Amino acid sequence: MIDRYTRPEMGNIFSLENKYTIWQEIEVLACEAHAEIGESGITAEEAAWIREHAAFDKAEVDEIEAVTNHDVIAFLTNMGSYIDADVPEGEPKPSRWVHYGMTSSDLGDTALCYQLVQATDILIDDCRRLGEICRRRAFEEKDTLCVGRTHGIHAEPMTFGMKFGSWAWELRRDLDRLLDARKSVAFGAISGAVGTYSSIDPRVEAYVCEHLGLAHDPLSTQVISRDHHAYLAGVLATCAATCERIATEIRNLQKTDTLEAEEPFRKGQKGSSAMPHKRNPITVEKVCGLSRVVKANAQVAFDNVALWHERDISHSSAERVAQADSFIALDHMFQCLLRIVDGLVLYPAQMLANLNKTRGLIFSSKVLLALVDTGITREDAYKIVQENAMATWHEIQAGEQGTTYREKLEADPRCTLAAAELDSIFDPWSFLGRVDVVFDRLEELSFD
Repeated sequence: MIDRYTRPEMGNIFSLENKYTIWQEIEVLACEAHAEIGESGITAEEAAWIREHAAFDKAEVDEIEAVTNHDVIAFLTNMGSYIDADVPEGEPKPSRWVHYGMTSSDLGDTALCYQLVQATDILIDDCRRLGEICRRRAFEEKDTLCVGRTHGIHAEPMTFGMKFGSWAWELRRDLDRLLDARKSVAFGAISGAVGTYSSIDPRVEAYVCEHLGLAHDPLSTQVISRDHHAYLAGVLATCAATCERIATEIRNLQKTDTLEAEEPFRKGQKGSSAMPHKRNPITVEKVCGLSRVVKANAQVAFDNVALWHERDISHSSAERVAQADSFIALDHMFQCLLRIVDGLVLYPAQMLANLNKTRGLIFSSKVLLALVDTGITREDAYKIVQENAMATWHEIQAGEQGTTYREKLEADPRCTLAAAELDSIFDPWSFLGRVDVVFDRLEELSFD
């Protein structure tokens, strides 16, 4: 029996060897179901013989398919040769019961869903591990001051731990989506040519699905409807978008002009063939690139939902490429980020330097509220705050030494705030008096 809790490499899941292994198990289970139900001619002894002797050889299947141009028939022919190899001359061939009453999609679609469950299990584990790393690093950097940015422009002080924490929450949502998508795609169908069970007892379907850990499709039309697969592909695209978000932030933080964080640079690693000083964010750039593949492949899955009447095979060729590519790419993206986020190099001194780069402009919101508290209108307070801020900004852009934002406010007679109050306002931690609520919530976050 296949152990669905083992974790083979992602690429192996979509290999022909794994697919044929699942096909073999489905065919054997169907024979056992027929024998147990007792409505067809197969005996328990024949089902046991099939279980013991069933086998295949991929190279031989390939040779047969080159002639038949039909993968299922090629596989069944090869499997049958192994089942019947030791049957005494003149005795009935047990292989005649293989694929009894079934159609190709009964075998292929059920096996595909099983493969998708196997593959999703790997991503679930990936997502859990990355989420736990992000949560841990959030608390490690809870008190690491940095500047928050909106529109790419310095906004207000925050802590670097909040970045990790935000990623952790998003990964928890991705985990929930993956778990739900796994459930949505864990279906099997053995219902015959157009889903009417014309030549096969529905109890065979129930038996096979139960032993594979799948639910039986309540109404398949030879194929399992591709909305199941489209939903899964959409979830993969969402997970890829999360990975891209993390990678994009790291890329931005690693820019020379920012340099608050840096992906690990291994001993002996080279950054550029021409410029030996370079330490490029190549891994997170790769993650961003691969996310485009996974997101684009979701469109393929959506297009596969609409088939002609009860079934055609326009979906088959596309999904054989898109599904494997998406799972392999996303698994690789997760593996990259597991290493990068866990070993992300941080530069707190540079974070503090960047926070002070605008000479105090990031404290303008606190100044605005403090002036309003003195009794003047918000419009008048805004004018005082903005005029002094813009004067400071122009000096910065001109490369002039000038004065700080606070010094300009102190020289403006319209600003009546006392020195002690300005001391409090221009303390970056004054923005973070309630930040503990964020980390208290994060304490409750679990990836179990």
